[in-house]
Parts: sequence; C-alpha cells; structure tokens
Amino acid sequence: MTRQYLTQNVYEAFQQRMHFIFTEFDNIFVSFSGGKDSGLLLNLTLDFQKKYYPSKPIGVFHQDFEAQYTVTTEYVERTFQRLSQDPMVELYWVCLPMAARTCFSSYQMYWYPWDDTKQELWVRPMPQHPYVIHLQNNPITTYQYRMHQEDLAKQFGRWYRLSHGKQKTVCLLGIRADESLQRYSGILNKKYGYREQCWISKQFKDTYAASPLYDWSIDDIWHANALFGYDYNRLYDLYYMAGLKPSQMRVASPFNDAAKDSLNLYRVIDPEIWTRLVGRVRGANFGAIYGKTKALAYRGLSLPDGHTWESYTKFLLATLPARLRNNYIKKFQTSLNFWHKTGGGLEEKTIQELLAHGYHIRRNGVSNYTVMRNSRVIFLGKIPDHTDDIKSTKDVPSWKRMCYCILRNDHTCRFMGFGLTREQKRQIDALKAKYKQVVTQNEV
Repeated sequence: MTRQYLTQNVYEAFQQRMHFIFTEFDNIFVSFSGGKDSGLLLNLTLDFQKKYYPSKPIGVFHQDFEAQYTVTTEYVERTFQRLSQDPMVELYWVCLPMAARTCFSSYQMYWYPWDDTKQELWVRPMPQHPYVIHLQNNPITTYQYRMHQEDLAKQFGRWYRLSHGKQKTVCLLGIRADESLQRYSGILNKKYGYREQCWISKQFKDTYAASPLYDWSIDDIWHANALFGYDYNRLYDLYYMAGLKPSQMRVASPFNDAAKDSLNLYRVIDPEIWTRLVGRVRGANFGAIYGKTKALAYRGLSLPDGHTWESYTKFLLATLPARLRNNYIKKFQTSLNFWHKTGGGLEEKTIQELLAHGYHIRRNGVSNYTVMRNSRVIFLGKIPDHTDDIKSTKDVPSWKRMCYCILRNDHTCRFMGFGLTREQKRQIDALKAKYKQVVTQNEV
C-alpha cells in the first residue's frame, strides 16, 4: 500500500473514524497506558462522546506494569480521579500478575508485575481504589494466572464483550504507524481488518482493536495536546530537560527492549524508584550501566581471539540456562532453514553486491512480503560468518547477527528480523486449548 494524502487534516479524519466506530460498535473502551498517544486518544474520545453520543458509556482500561516513574503514576491517578466523577465512564485499572518480557537478564525471559509471591519486592504499593482490579478483586473471567501481558490485554477485550451483552466490541489503541516499521506493517495488514479499514483488526469473535490515530505524527500529537489544553504525563517534560529527542521519549515497562536505552534515566529522574528496580529484576543495574557499551553489543563489538562468530555464538549458547539456550537454538534453526530453503526478499542492488563479494546465493522466486515484490534469495552452503562487507542492507543472515541477539538478551531475536512473538508455539497452543473451554462456556 502506498501513502495517500487527503484534503482533510488528521483531526478531521479522526472525527470521521470516530463516527464510524460509534455507529458500528456496541461497546467501546480505550486502552490507556499513561503515554502521550493513549492519553490524547482518551481525551479526544471523551470529547467526541460528550458532543455526539452522550448516552453511550466508554470504558477505560489501564494495564499497570508496577515498575514505572512516579510522575506516570501521578498522571494515571489524576486521570482516573477526574473520570471517576463521570457516570458515563467505566474504569478498569488492572494490577494482575502477568508475564512481561525482560531484555536485561541472561537467566530469565520474563518478570512478573504484581507477583503475589514477591509482594515485598514490589516497586510501589498496590493502588487503593474501588476500580482497581487485583487477585482479590478480579471480575475478568478470561484471565489466567501469570498470562502474558499481550494476552491479558486481549482477554480483557473478550471479557468486556461478554460482560456487556456479547455485542460487537472495540478497543481503541493509541498506536501510530510512524513509530516503527513493525507498527507501520501491522497497520497495512488488512487480513483481519473490519470492513476494509486497515486501522481496525479482529481479535476474537465480535471483538476488535482500532487505531484511529494511526496516521498522526508525533508533532500532531503534541499540537493537539497544546491546542485543546489537555493534561498529559509530565514525564515528557523531564525527558525534554534530560535532552531526549521526541522520538526517544517512551512510556513503557523499564525492562523491555523499547526502554533499554532510557533505563539509566531512572537514576537521575526518579532515584527512589530506581533503587527498587535494581532489586526487582536481575540484570537491571548491569543493563543501565552497560546498555550502550560493547558489553551488550551496542557498537563496534570485536570478536574474541581464536573465535569465529559461529564458534563464539555456540560458546555463548553453552553458558546459558537450558530454557534460554533452547529458545535461541529454535530461533536460529528457523532462520537457517528459511535462508537455505525459502529465502528472503532482497533488493536487486543487494543481490548484485552479494554476488560481487562472492557469496553463494541463488534466486528462488518472488517475495510476496515486500512492496516491490523483490526476488527471494537463498544461501547455498553454510550461512556466512559475518556480512560486514555488505553495505546496502543488514537484512542478510550471518552468525554475527545471531551472536548479537545473545549478547543483547534479545530473546525474541528482533535483531534477526523475527516478529515479536509472545511465546513459543507450544505455549500458544496450550493457551488456545485453555481458552477454547472459555469460549465454549460463554459464547454458545
């Protein structure tokens, strides 16, 4: 899909999309993270509701990850306190144990916000409000103990539909296409869309997720906040004073890959929270100190004497716990099989560069996953040890890329081009089996 410019501005397009949403869906709730995008989306949605559909209630879902800046918590508190006075707003502040990825430990792939077995290590106390959902106050029947964070968000949507009369339900997300190539690709995927709308995707039966701000830029977000005078997370002011660019300002779990570069800011911005973070997840202090050094393969990593990248990768694998080692091996083997049998779509200039440098490759049809339908290329013989001499792209396989994944604690192997999978296929199948029973009991 190519980008098309319209005669209307993004705000006018948003208003048009909201009319479509309020007409098409019976139940509407906003996923509010406390960040700039979801905060603006929440305020715009509520303003739209009051103006055009004042009798239609709106739900607000906040998934609390326990470890966050104090000013983020204050912003969420202010928002929920203000909305608690509105009879047409339903509040759900979720503080349930869930599995969240961590990229700072070579010994654990996940940590568990609000882990009831480690209450003494919680970064902050459990919020005390009637609308806070925790293990002792949990109406979400589709919740499974310590389920993955992505699954918890989706299962909340399913429960919301079931608890509101099993009618068509949509979750509004503050996701924008220009945040990353992955999100851009996700918006373009119409396979699970709703009535040919690329910004609406199906999750479960009559349950959808919509991103009405998908074509907004970061400048649009801040312009709208200023224009309408909305409250926002003051963390962004602190980020600005710390010298961060707008594109670097993220409100996310401090232990995931997106927050890796900014973890060390906790020392300066919120030292009290920082001291608790260090004891919460193994490797947090190491990641904050060495996150931008060769220790975590940030720049210019050199190969130890006597090793090839293949031998160094296998050496590192041998040092890992069995569960993590097997996770990497499965990912690496998938990549090796792909580049030997199927092939990745590469631009013609990259193919010519590979041939000029003597790489043993062969064309294998056309890629359906590239906009220009590039040629698929497979590697004959062994996968290269490294491809430092290829300058046109990084999207070619090598043992060096595999090694970087291990050193960066990149458990999902995003550096190698893998999508963000929530879990291994076996675990997904197990979850599907569990939730199939829920569907049978609640949707017949």
